[in-house]
Amino acid sequence: MTVVVSVSAVLLLGVTVVFLVRKSSLRPVHAIVCALLGFYLSTTSMAPSISDACMSFAGVVNGIHF
Repeated sequence: MTVVVSVSAVLLLGVTVVFLVRKSSLRPVHAIVCALLGFYLSTTSMAPSISDACMSFAGVVNGIHF
């Protein structure tokens, strides 16, 4: 389950970045800086807390029934 949520989140964020680069004022350099920030943030002590928050948010979204 964790792999599916992680892959889905990565795909969603990737599509969002591509959309923002093409349609908005987000420049490729800004996207690279954001990716590097995420890469380096994942090695800090905050990474488990961020991961837990994302998993909790995914659980809340998964629990919504339309």
